[in-house]
Amino acid sequence: MAQHLSQIQGVGVGFKAEHFADILQSLPDVGFFEVHAENFMGDGGPPHARLRRLREDYALSVHGVGLSIGGADALDDDHLKRLKAVVQRYQPALVSEHLAWASHQDHYYNDLLALPYTSETLANVTAHVDHVQSMLGRTILLENPSTYLRFDASTWHEADFLAEIIQRTGCGLLLDINNIYVTSVNHGLDAKDYVDRLPLPRVGEIHLAGHADAVDGDGTPFLIDAHDRAVADEVLALYQWILPKIDMQPTLLEWDNDVPDWPVLLAEAQRIEAIRAGTKASQARYVA
Repeated sequence: MAQHLSQIQGVGVGFKAEHFADILQSLPDVGFFEVHAENFMGDGGPPHARLRRLREDYALSVHGVGLSIGGADALDDDHLKRLKAVVQRYQPALVSEHLAWASHQDHYYNDLLALPYTSETLANVTAHVDHVQSMLGRTILLENPSTYLRFDASTWHEADFLAEIIQRTGCGLLLDINNIYVTSVNHGLDAKDYVDRLPLPRVGEIHLAGHADAVDGDGTPFLIDAHDRAVADEVLALYQWILPKIDMQPTLLEWDNDVPDWPVLLAEAQRIEAIRAGTKASQARYVA
């Protein structure tokens, strides 16, 4: 099976159609662009025209949000065939999906939902990842989720559950640092312990995003993985702590809601790149 875990470097951003003209005009120095696979599962039209042009100058990462790898049902092979067509068409450096479920029988939900971490769900998710990788003929990355509840039935720590999937399937890990921070705050976990439980040599990409403060019906505060603002300082501090552990893998800035103008998004990507560069320089001085 083809390996595609670290063919891109630097800081990338999620591609938004409203930024297309600005990107073409300036051809900014960003590492890559990431797109949601489901936005390009049609046959043609302006979305594909824009992405073809973008692909001429930049590497791509394709990120799926609707495959429902964590679902109890069999995977939708029609959806998987459409994903395969996108991958074959654009030959992205990376392909990824979520440890979550988004459909059940004929019902589809516009969300990424949590699953219990049991031996039964482990076997199910493992089979699903194997099926996806076999169908695509390549390694995928599986993203750790942000969660807002935990199941009494769970018998695995989330990080250990992910590590076991990776061990069994050979897939890679998409390390979403904001998700780790959000999940850790929401459930009273130690974010650094969570990270240290993961198979860090299998990290193929990092995600960073902003989160929002919220309060539940009982008045308990919690965090939401909102993707609607700049990355929080606490998340960037965790990122800076993680970077030396994972050989400076490519990093994506996610900003999917309340999307700012291109200069604001680019400035945030450059802020993240400065952290990467500073970490790399510190490592070089230490080695010297």
